[in-house]
Amino acid sequence: MKKTYIIILVLILVVLGVIFFTGKGTKLEAPVLTDTETVPTTSVAGEKEFTISGQNFSFTPNFITVKKGEKVKITFKNSDGFHDFKIDEFGVATKTIKGGEEELVEFVADKVGSFEYYCSIGTHRAMGMWGTLRIE
Repeated sequence: MKKTYIIILVLILVVLGVIFFTGKGTKLEAPVLTDTETVPTTSVAGEKEFTISGQNFSFTPNFITVKKGEKVKITFKNSDGFHDFKIDEFGVATKTIKGGEEELVEFVADKVGSFEYYCSIGTHRAMGMWGTLRIE
């Protein structure tokens, strides 16, 4: 009787070992992160258009790239709460809008560098509600 239990236990361990080492079991895998840069919704020579969504407390996408001299159109869509969208270096600012609303801003990317866009409501910026505009 004791030998039977030992044989069953050994067989169970062998099966579990095979499953573990061959990867046949269920695996928990971390999600694959992709580039957060968005593809412009439209791209005409010298012009790029983006849609940036704001939610508590982040922007999606949080990184966009354009070329110097391009006209940039950004539609800011607020998903929830009260937010605005600002880029100080280009004088870009929406009014404060509530969830479900959107506003369009336009400017010419006439400087090279990386510039922060952010929500200026309360401590939203400090809580992570900002992104980067890169101009090449």
